Amino acid sequence: VNFPAASPGCTVKQRVGLTDVEVDYSRPGIKGRDVFGGIVPYGVVWRTGANSATKITFSTPVKLEGHDIPAGTYSLFTIPGESEWTIIINKKANQWGSFQYDTNEDLVRFNVTPVALDEISIETFMIEFNEVRDDSAVLMLVWDKTEVPIRLQVDVVGTVVPQIEAAMAAPGKKSDGFYFQAAGFYYDHNLDLDKALKWVNAGLADNPRIAFEMMHLKAEIL
Repeated sequence: VNFPAASPGCTVKQRVGLTDVEVDYSRPGIKGRDVFGGIVPYGVVWRTGANSATKITFSTPVKLEGHDIPAGTYSLFTIPGESEWTIIINKKANQWGSFQYDTNEDLVRFNVTPVALDEISIETFMIEFNEVRDDSAVLMLVWDKTEVPIRLQVDVVGTVVPQIEAAMAAPGKKSDGFYFQAAGFYYDHNLDLDKALKWVNAGLADNPRIAFEMMHLKAEIL
């Protein structure tokens, strides 16, 4: 008999810049219980969900709250507290709960401040991404009346700029769309505005279909 899980599994995928982030976890519900300080004790390592330890995968190196995390798959453990949470990235993925958790396998530990949800209560534990930008996002742990934000950063400039420069240096005519995207990327990331202006002017020289958008970008650069 295939019975339904009390805490069903969930997979969340999000692209941040050029980095793919995937979170595999199980979603327990409140079900009339006291959550933090109750079924999830304060000061104790938590699997950050139910069943297997929550697993998180990064396709490229990232930073979590300023801490370097190489590309790879890890377990995400936490230690909840009333005023502070400890976030743990553990090198041993694929483990059941926190029963075999080993501090010697920790890659990094850092602290974050939880946020109280005054207006609502989230019945089912949830991990989501918010404030997604080219080079950052916020990984949110949300349950009951508690929200725990974790800042994620990626190096999109270091990846994209060499590609733009190589493409611009290559022989052959460039499309107005490419000039527009390249200039826009430099403008959005506070890079060399002289180059951005040169590229947007080169794109405008052909009287392109996106002339209005390119003129607007030129105005922003100026």
